[in-house]
Amino acid sequence: MKSLNILILGASYGSLLATKIVLAGHDVKMVCLPKEVELFNKEGAIIRMPIKGRDNLIEIRSKDCSGKLSADSPNSINPAEYDLIVLAMQEPQYSSPDVGVLLQKVAKSKVPCMSIMNMPPPPFLKRFNSLNVDELSSCYKESSLWDEFDPALFTLCSPDPQAFRPPDEKLNVLQVRLPTNFKAARFTSDSDTEMLQRLQNDIENLRFTTKDNITIELPVKLKVHNSIYVPLAKWAMLIAGNYRCVQQNQMRPIKEAVHSNIVETTKIYEWVVDLCVSLGGEPNDFVSFEKYANAALSLESPSSAARALDNGTIAIERVDKLVQAIALQNDRRLNSLDVTVSLVDGWLEKNRLKEK
Repeated sequence: MKSLNILILGASYGSLLATKIVLAGHDVKMVCLPKEVELFNKEGAIIRMPIKGRDNLIEIRSKDCSGKLSADSPNSINPAEYDLIVLAMQEPQYSSPDVGVLLQKVAKSKVPCMSIMNMPPPPFLKRFNSLNVDELSSCYKESSLWDEFDPALFTLCSPDPQAFRPPDEKLNVLQVRLPTNFKAARFTSDSDTEMLQRLQNDIENLRFTTKDNITIELPVKLKVHNSIYVPLAKWAMLIAGNYRCVQQNQMRPIKEAVHSNIVETTKIYEWVVDLCVSLGGEPNDFVSFEKYANAALSLESPSSAARALDNGTIAIERVDKLVQAIALQNDRRLNSLDVTVSLVDGWLEKNRLKEK
C-alpha cells in the first residue's frame, strides 16, 4: 500500500507527531520558520522521550526512519499534493501573513485537516449542534481565517503529550516530559476516518531498536475515537492546571496550580467535564481527575501559555475564554474560571502596553 503524504503546519509539537509518522513509514512535510526549515532539512528532527523501565531518555532521529521528513516555508506549499493536513501551530500564529495565505489554500484544497491545537478551530466546533459558533469569534485572534473550511473535512486531536524544546539545544530537538497519546476524533466520512485509523495502526505496530540493540515499543501513539467529544478532554486539564499557572504578579508550575488546593482544583476540573457532558459527551470520554492529578505531579514548570505571557507575548491561545463563553451559552458560570480569564486578560493588556 502506498505510503501517505502528510503536511504539518508547525514544528514544535508538530515534530513529535511527524517523527512518529515517519517512523511508521509515511512521509511528512513540515511548514516552519526559515531557520527551522534549514535545520530540519539538514539534520532532521530529534525527539527524546522517557520509556517505562529505562533510566535514560530514548533518542529518535527522523533521519534514521523509513519515511521521509522534510521542511519548507509557507509560500512554497501546494496543499493539494497531500493526503492529510495537520494544524500544529498556536492559534494566533495563523494570523501571520504567509501562514494566513497558506491556510486559505488549505481550506480551498478540500484535503482533510486534523488540528492538534489546544484551541479547537471553529470548523470543528461547527460539528456540535449545541453551539452557536458565531458567538465565539471573539475568543480567536482572527476567526474569519477559518470561514472557508468545510466542517465535514475537519477534525480535532487532543495534544495530550507534554513536550518542550530544551533551551540549550537546537530548534530541531524536542524533549517529551509526559509521553501520553494523541487522541483524535473521527472525521465525518468513513474513508477519511480509515486514513486516520491506518496511521493509528502503523504507529501502534512499529518497534524501535535502541543503541544497545534492544527492540522496544514506543509511547506517544495516535488513538482514533468515534466520539467527537474525546479531544475535549484536554479542556478540563487546561482550565484546572495550565491557565491557573497565571497569577497576578508571577507564574507558578502546573504541579503547584493543581496540588496547592486540591479541593478547588477538583471542583474546577469536574465542572469543565460536566460542561462537556452537557454538550453531548459521555463521562467515559474524559480522563478521571485522579489520573490527571497524578500526571500533574511530574509537571514542575509553568505551562507554555504562562511562560509566553511572562516573556511578554501579546497573543496566546484563549481556551480559558472559549470555555467561559461556551459555558455562558449554556447558562453556566464558574467564579474561579472568571478570575483566570481576568488574570490572563490583565497580562495580555500589560504586555501590549509595554510593546507600544
